[in-house]
Amino acid sequence: MSETAMMAANRYRLRHLAQQGHRGAKLAITLLNKTDKLLGVILLGNTLINAAAATLTSYIALALFEQEKWALEIGTLCVTFALLIISEITPKVVGATYADRITPPISFILTPLLRLVYPIIWFVNLFVSALLRLIRLAPKPGHEAPRLSLEELRMLVLESGHFIPKKHHSILLNLFELERITVEDVMTPRSSMEAVDLNAPWEEIKTQLATSYHTRLPVYREELNNVVGILHLRRLIGLMHREELSPESLAEHVQEPYYIPAATPVFSQLQFFQENKQRAGLVVDEYGEVLGLVTMEDIIEEIIGEFTTSLPGCTTTLAWDESDSILLEGSRSLREINRKLDLCFPLEGPKTLNGLIVEHFRDIPEAGIGLKINGIPIEIVQTQDRSIKVARIFKPKS
Repeated sequence: MSETAMMAANRYRLRHLAQQGHRGAKLAITLLNKTDKLLGVILLGNTLINAAAATLTSYIALALFEQEKWALEIGTLCVTFALLIISEITPKVVGATYADRITPPISFILTPLLRLVYPIIWFVNLFVSALLRLIRLAPKPGHEAPRLSLEELRMLVLESGHFIPKKHHSILLNLFELERITVEDVMTPRSSMEAVDLNAPWEEIKTQLATSYHTRLPVYREELNNVVGILHLRRLIGLMHREELSPESLAEHVQEPYYIPAATPVFSQLQFFQENKQRAGLVVDEYGEVLGLVTMEDIIEEIIGEFTTSLPGCTTTLAWDESDSILLEGSRSLREINRKLDLCFPLEGPKTLNGLIVEHFRDIPEAGIGLKINGIPIEIVQTQDRSIKVARIFKPKS
């Protein structure tokens, strides 16, 4: 039982208890760091008990039945059965089942026992080490138990759902995803970006600035790939209030644009935003074409969920209606749709519903056309300006 319990004990839980001052956990960790000596003292005791039981059985059989050969055979079978049940299977089942509960108390017994028989263990381990070196399985100096990989940590979080609040559980799982996704996965697509064209009529620009629901707007001339910079609207509030805003003063408040390659990992970008006091950047492809806009808020929402105020006309809550279907804008992120509707749209290619459908048809489909992607029925409801504006998704039958 000692051997099974010690080896099956959760070392991370033991370390946690040790940090809280649990003496038994501290002793257990010390013993587990000397695996060869720990196994030596346990197996030494186990072997001595088994050998003593077999010898005692032989003496009893000879004393009762003298030179009868069948008595030794029956005695051997009986002691083997008893050792198997009492000394092997039952203790090992108990040790494996209640390893974390049993390990600290056992440590109080094994620690002084190891000190007592240390010379014997040392002598035996000389032969064990020689044999391991002979078969080239000797542990390397500084060898430690393998640490948990990222996937193993993720699996631990998945299986600990009953012990972690649902919201915290979701945040932890999202953190693991940050290493896998890029800024292209979380950005606001180019088609959904709000930007200011400096070549537009001045009155139109002022109206756009006064009615914008964003605090930072890209500024460009003629077309979006010709970006001039980023405009921080909060810095213009005073000028607008005093009616002193002009094309010249507007140009003075435009900050130099910051470009982000589309393949940049989200976690790396979050670190860059934090270290350089940045809040937004334009996502570009390998040819310098603007693909979209990513902000600090986009990345934070990817971790903790949506928290910013919704824009008028935008549906943030995704839920099936009575007919088990839902109307969605073509600019909706596939990752968001998958996460909130428990679907399985492919994420390797296009990032939006519009892009996925266009890639499927290799053309712009007309309204009313239906299709299936990964077994999910989709109906094109509205198309406009060479893109799909609205589509209806039907809940797949299980």
